[in-house]
Amino acid sequence: MATDNPHPNGPGPGSTGVTGETSPHLSLQTVYLKDCSYEAPNGPRVDGEWNPQFSMDLNTQSSTVAPDVREVVLTVTVDAKQGDKTAFLVEVKQAGLFLVRNLGDADQKRAIGSVCPNVLFPYARAVVSQLVTQGGFPQFVLPAVNFDALYNETMAEAQRQTVKN
Repeated sequence: MATDNPHPNGPGPGSTGVTGETSPHLSLQTVYLKDCSYEAPNGPRVDGEWNPQFSMDLNTQSSTVAPDVREVVLTVTVDAKQGDKTAFLVEVKQAGLFLVRNLGDADQKRAIGSVCPNVLFPYARAVVSQLVTQGGFPQFVLPAVNFDALYNETMAEAQRQTVKN
């Protein structure tokens, strides 16, 4: 007798294969570019030496899309100014769907605020670099980001605000 098994070679993606398992689990199900924007209002013209000032802003948001599945979106915004003129402005929203099971509240917050952005950042870095290069500017690679330290700073600031109020 044949049975309908959508995954004949084993459990499905993200499944640990154990029914009712209670061990903590975090895994990336898919990664995708949710949105991106590139502007070069003054074109790739460089008057004199190319010595821009860069600013980078990072933001992470998450939402529940299904039981045990979280969408995490890492937004990276890079602004490059040559003197008082904007050379380029790039915003990339790199997203991923993560299977999150059996994590306590604190562990889940840390996973979403630190682990997931660490997974998504290399993808966002590649998109930013490609957009800048295709825009006619010299190669640009985002510096490494310590999301663990950023998460710890955010939690410490939240704790200070709680104590103040």
